[in-house]
Amino acid sequence: MPVRVVIGAQWGDEGKGKIVDLLSDKTRYVVRYQGGANAGHTLKFDGKTFVLHLIPSGIFHPGTTCIIGNGVVIDPVKLLEEIQAVKNTGAEPEGRLLVSQTAHVILPYHKALDQARESARGEAAKIGTTGRGIGPAYVHKTARIGLRMMDLLDERSLRDKITYALDDTNVLLELHGGQSIETSEVLEQMIDCGRRLRPYITNTTHILHQALENKEDILLEGAQGALLDLDHGTYPFVTSSSPTAGGACTGSGIPPTALTHVMGISKAYCTRVGNGPFPTELHGELGEEIRKIGDEFGATTGRPRRCGWIDLVALKYAARINGMNELTITKLDVLDQLEEVKACIAYKLDGREIDYFPLDTAELERVEPVYETFKGWKTSTNGIKHVRDFPTAAQDFLNAICSFAGVRLTMISTGPDRTETILTD
Repeated sequence: MPVRVVIGAQWGDEGKGKIVDLLSDKTRYVVRYQGGANAGHTLKFDGKTFVLHLIPSGIFHPGTTCIIGNGVVIDPVKLLEEIQAVKNTGAEPEGRLLVSQTAHVILPYHKALDQARESARGEAAKIGTTGRGIGPAYVHKTARIGLRMMDLLDERSLRDKITYALDDTNVLLELHGGQSIETSEVLEQMIDCGRRLRPYITNTTHILHQALENKEDILLEGAQGALLDLDHGTYPFVTSSSPTAGGACTGSGIPPTALTHVMGISKAYCTRVGNGPFPTELHGELGEEIRKIGDEFGATTGRPRRCGWIDLVALKYAARINGMNELTITKLDVLDQLEEVKACIAYKLDGREIDYFPLDTAELERVEPVYETFKGWKTSTNGIKHVRDFPTAAQDFLNAICSFAGVRLTMISTGPDRTETILTD
């Protein structure tokens, strides 16, 4: 009865969707446990590409039940659009997609506030949010003025709850140069969403507890990455929730003692979207080349990702705070034609060498990476089926990553399709 958490081990966009989709084939429940519709999980199979934002990546496996957990903030309009998109592929989500009744709702005023705040910061102080309302929705959750999915089903109290939340929100909107919003602008749309989503909304924590009692397989899927964690990431350039293994428990209701596997997903290099420190970022032609070969553009926003060498100091930190016991390396093929590849093995901070990940963002901005250089393998890894068939130089690079992070390598991805994945065991 494996209960596996799949964690982004960098700043997100590591290819978690593909790995979750692959693992879902033999998993009874797949649970999304945090984040919002700003995350885009791209799946490629049967010659087609699908991008999911809220629905877990196992939805295309007919024997898998997908759950959107209580830790997710849900834009109900976007969820309905995504449900319809899944239906358009021939898959049937009803009966297989369950939404936690206690997951919080992203409302139009959250989006308006998100955009107004980011605009008011000015270019130098921007965090780099997607403007999807995720942060303000989590703020309302913490302030206890948020709406939960179950509230959309109670038309009698919905007006009062929206009005109460808007009392605070409109003051902030006007303060940041936005326009105030009337209750009526939101109410009818949310009533309609509640009616259409009623078949999906339920007590998912109870269902997962029953699954544990029945010893059924469960896969917990995070969004973003460990280095964007609200507590353990590069604050304030972080997301508004906990993409770490701890967040998997609070965001689903599954107890920590039930977890059996924590799988970290890392690219063979690093990327980051938005602002914030990035010690190994490449600013010249090589960074552009990696971005082009790796198609490093956001699945949700289309924003170009910043690219750099793999940061093993950061990876080891992510492994420790998550308790990772499995590691998957993705996009190895992007490095196939390089003469040499590098990995950061330490930092220089104010003239001294350190081997840990600074939690002070100002310090992390100042560090200089210390690299180990590896010979490139100069041949395609795409289509290789066994680890033993990898070029020696590629094997050396992979072994160095796992040895430094202290985590066993279990999968290697050499392309976007389901079939382009190698199991090491």
